[in-house]
Amino acid sequence: MKPVRSHMYERRQNMNAGMLWFDNDPKTALTAKIERAVDYYRHKYGRDPNLCLIHPSMLPSDKKMEDPASEGGAGEKPITGKVTVRPYRPVLPGHLWIGIEDTH
Repeated sequence: MKPVRSHMYERRQNMNAGMLWFDNDPKTALTAKIERAVDYYRHKYGRDPNLCLIHPSMLPSDKKMEDPASEGGAGEKPITGKVTVRPYRPVLPGHLWIGIEDTH
């Protein structure tokens, strides 16, 4: 059986380097986790990140997309500020891969 969505992972991920942030506290909202990661990234690298990749299971149920392709990384949701949040299955639950989206 060949993978159906493997081309979506490569096409939609668009970030070659970023910072991996871990926060598995179930009491902290996803937006708060992202904001903390953005603040740390900004302080450490002196730039504002604009992309955050997360495991699809981390999306709040009201933010999950109807499109089944979103589970493979094709969908996106701007959740906080100017950071676009995309589900991306290779990122482990509890982790955020945050950085600057490659435009070329």
